This record gives sequence, C-alpha cells and structure tokens, in this order.
Amino acid sequence: MAPKRHPIPLSGGDRKALSKELRKSEAMTTIYATRSAELREHGERLIREADDLLCQSWNERMWSQGGPVDPSPFITQALNGGYFMLEIECSRCRTARTVDLAELRRPATTYVHDLASRLVCSKCQKAGKRPAAKLKQLTRRR
Repeated sequence: MAPKRHPIPLSGGDRKALSKELRKSEAMTTIYATRSAELREHGERLIREADDLLCQSWNERMWSQGGPVDPSPFITQALNGGYFMLEIECSRCRTARTVDLAELRRPATTYVHDLASRLVCSKCQKAGKRPAAKLKQLTRRR
C-alpha cells in the first residue's frame, strides 16, 4: 500500500497544525504497536496455561480411570503446555518406555490418543508382533 500523502498547507498555522497531527499519529502508532505486543504475549501465556491444564486433566483421567483416552490433547497442545514426553506400555510384554513427542513424525494436529496404535514395542516387533501401546501419561522433559 502506498504511503499517505498530505498536501502541505500554504499558511503557517495550518503547517504547524499538520505537523502536530503527524507527530501525534506517529506516537499513537508506537503506543498501539506496544499494546498489541503486550496483549499478544499475555494471550500466548493464557494459551500455554490452558494447554498445561488440558494435559493435567488428561493425565488425571488416565491415572484415576485408566481411560478413556479420547478426547486427548493435540501433540502441539502437549508441547505448548510443557509436556514433551509420553509414557507408554506394550500391551503384550508390558515393557514401559518413554516417547519424545517432538521427535515424532506426525502432523502437529494429531491427537495423543491416536498414537497408541502407531507406536510399537521394539521387542515385540522383532518377534513379528505389532500390539498397540497402552498410553500411561504425558510427562515433562526430565
């Protein structure tokens, strides 16, 4: 977009008034930009807190009831909430393992509970089996 052009008035009083309004406009631009950045930062903090609470809620449901795993947070919500690891257990051999969510090659909008069928125990895979993993909880990085 092209910059606005203000024709310079001929009289001295009008020139002074125009320059005063232009300075005022520049000051307001700075104030609005600063306020916008502050509100954006505050909003992002609130979103991080909401994601953290969502992950805590899911962990409590998994601990107290053993499920249901659905609905669960998205991978991005878990990462944004500070939960980088997912504890799983093989449903066949009961081997426990921790998976780093940031290293998974999945779309960021994948639900955590959708990972259960895709994560396979390495011991059982060598034996030719592919049992689904049992999800335990989301954890913060150790």
